Amino acid sequence: MAKKDVEVLFEAILKNAQVETGRPASSVGREGLNYYNELGYVPYNVGVNENVARTLEYAYADFTIAQMAEKLDKTDIANTFYKKSLNYKNVFDSSTNWMRGKNEDGNFQSPFNPLKWGDAFTEGNSLHYTWSVFHDVQGLIDLMGGKTNFIKQMDTVFEMPPDFDDSYYGVTIHEIREMQIANMGNYAHGNQPIQHMIYLYNYAGVPYKTQEKIRDVLTKLYSATPDGYCGDEDNGQTSAWYVFSALGFYPVTPATDEYIIGSPLFDKATLHLENGNTFVIEADNNSEDHFYINSTTLNGKPFTHNYLSYDMIQNGGTFNFNMRDTPNKEWGSLEVDLPYSLSKNLKMNKN
Repeated sequence: MAKKDVEVLFEAILKNAQVETGRPASSVGREGLNYYNELGYVPYNVGVNENVARTLEYAYADFTIAQMAEKLDKTDIANTFYKKSLNYKNVFDSSTNWMRGKNEDGNFQSPFNPLKWGDAFTEGNSLHYTWSVFHDVQGLIDLMGGKTNFIKQMDTVFEMPPDFDDSYYGVTIHEIREMQIANMGNYAHGNQPIQHMIYLYNYAGVPYKTQEKIRDVLTKLYSATPDGYCGDEDNGQTSAWYVFSALGFYPVTPATDEYIIGSPLFDKATLHLENGNTFVIEADNNSEDHFYINSTTLNGKPFTHNYLSYDMIQNGGTFNFNMRDTPNKEWGSLEVDLPYSLSKNLKMNKN
C-alpha cells in the first residue's frame, strides 16, 4: 500500500474513534464516546446499551490504533491510545473477578448476576466478556490476583452448568440454546465474543489446558453436515476459528504478529504463501487420544514458545508437533515462552 494511502487510512481510523455515534450517522463512530473519554468507561445507567461490551471493544480498538501509530512514528498518538487501551480495567470488579457494569458515579451497578445475558453485554454475559482483553491478558491476570486465580476463573466457566438469566431479552435467544446444547459449561462457542478464550490458558503458562479444550471444540462442535456449525457463522468468524485451530494456532490479538498455539487436527498441512514460500505443519503421533503437545521444533531446532510469529510463518519452513496422550505441563510454560501482553511490554520499556 502506498504511504499516502496508509496515511489516509490512519486518518479515517482515528476519526472513527473520535466521533460520537449519530453524528453524522449511527453506523460510524462510537456510542457513549464522550463518557468513555471523560470517565474511561461507558456508564451502565446513562441509556447506552451494552456498555461494558462497548468499553472493552473501544479499549482494544484503542490498542490497535496505538500499534499503527507507533509503526507510523506518531509517538504522541501512540502513547495516548496505549493509555486509553487500559480502560478495560475500569469495568473490572475485583470483588467478583468479573467485568461488571459501572454507573456514572463510579459505583458498580447492583444487583449483579454474571449469568445475565445482554444488558451490559452484547448477546452474552459477564462470563463471556470478561476475557475480552485481547491485548493485555497479563494485565487481566494481574487484576485477578495472579495466574492461579486466573486459571481457576477460566476453569469455572467450563466446569459450571450451562445456567443463564435471559430476563433482559424476555425470551431465550438462540445463542443461549446453542450454549446449552454444546454442553461445555458456560462456554458459548456459537457466540463469537468468547471464541478466543480457550487460548488464554497459554498466557497463564498452562497451554496443555488449551490443547485439550481446543480438540474438544474441533471434534464435537463442528461436523461436515448441513447443521455442522454450533451457532452463527457471522462474517466467516466461526469458520476462520476452525481453519486456524485445525492448523494448530490462532490469532488471539490481531495488531500483534503472534499466533497462539493450540492442538493441530491434521497430521500434516502445507501453507502455500503469497510470497512463494511454503510453511509445512507436521504432527507426529497425532490421533484422537494424542492431542497434547509433547514437544515442538521449527526447522529441526527445539522450539518452546507457545506461540508462532508472523515472520516465522512467512519465512517458510517446517513446524513439527510431537503429540502424546498425556499433558506435558512443562512445554511452553516458562515466562519467556508466553505471548505478548501490553502490561509486560510497558514494564520492559520502563526498565
